[in-house]
Amino acid sequence: MVIKSSPLRIVPADARDFAADEAHLDQVFFALADPLRRKILERLDGTSFLVSELAAPFEISLQGVSRHIQVLVRAGLVQQERSGRISKCSLEIGPLYEAAIWMNRFSKYWQQQFDLLAATLAEIDERRLAPGGPANGPAGDAGGPDHPAAPTAGPLGKRSARRKRI
Repeated sequence: MVIKSSPLRIVPADARDFAADEAHLDQVFFALADPLRRKILERLDGTSFLVSELAAPFEISLQGVSRHIQVLVRAGLVQQERSGRISKCSLEIGPLYEAAIWMNRFSKYWQQQFDLLAATLAEIDERRLAPGGPANGPAGDAGGPDHPAAPTAGPLGKRSARRKRI
């Protein structure tokens, strides 16, 4: 498995050329926006392919795949090595890493949702395990098995929210 990557450069924030960084991120996200280009990157994960090998599973022309590869090359996501008419492609992980760093700035928003979900699930478990909770309460409780809205075993043994007939 050969993965070539461009060296990551650490530059102080005040020395960065933000316009160039933004333009490069725009190219990376534009390249990633197309499902076929994402599939090409998935195929290149951990290996190199000739363009013809890379194009084989796709139902578009070799020229069409080559155009997609050129978008990936301009974004820095794919490196092409040419030897005459033969062109071999490999994945460049540097731009993906830079895009992941940029996106990670916003992880606090979805992390809050995961934290809220974890707290809610913990609260549900505490209620279930508490004495007199729905799992331990008498059969006639609102959460007991005789309650009209209690889940019953459905087809294939799965639980469903069918009402029992009284």
